[in-house]
Amino acid sequence: MNYNRNEKIRQITEETLIVGIDIAKKKHVARAQDDRGIDLGKRLVFENNISGFERLINWASDMKSTHKKSKLMLGVEPTGHYWLNLAYYIRAKDIPIVVVNPMHVKRIKEVDDNSPSKNDTKDARVIAQMVKDGRYSIPNLLEGVYAELRQGMKVRDQLSQDVQILSGRIDNWLDRYFPEFTAVFSKWSGKAALSTLEHFPL
Repeated sequence: MNYNRNEKIRQITEETLIVGIDIAKKKHVARAQDDRGIDLGKRLVFENNISGFERLINWASDMKSTHKKSKLMLGVEPTGHYWLNLAYYIRAKDIPIVVVNPMHVKRIKEVDDNSPSKNDTKDARVIAQMVKDGRYSIPNLLEGVYAELRQGMKVRDQLSQDVQILSGRIDNWLDRYFPEFTAVFSKWSGKAALSTLEHFPL
């Protein structure tokens, strides 16, 4: 479901514990705050695996209990594919998870302390602040055949790019080392052209 910004802000109430999570390849960092942006407790560093995700859930549950919150919302900055396992795990637990724009995270860091430098704890806090301010979106987490189709399309696009790059290199090699080739063959990928290249290598 898509919300405009005001509706997104209304999702955050006094009962909401907001957790911002800075995503990395092996370890993530989480910070919690309330609806006013006040930091709650210490940060949590957890691994990008099931045991780490369970630590996050237990930590968040303890924070909810300690600070008398009844709702939980997690926000992440979608970094590469490293956030997906956590996102699917969280959604399976019926916990709301949202994403923030990485470019906005960088800009807000610059505004907050005049520095865009990378700092896991600072990033997690900025992410939580963005969620509080309604600057987030709902991720479209596909499952089953739809997830496989999306992955297949990504692989196909990558392979197409690789083929274009390789084709460009071959054209370059032919122009440099076998300029007569293109006067005889219109394209190097034909059977006769490939046979010629096989028997008369560059």
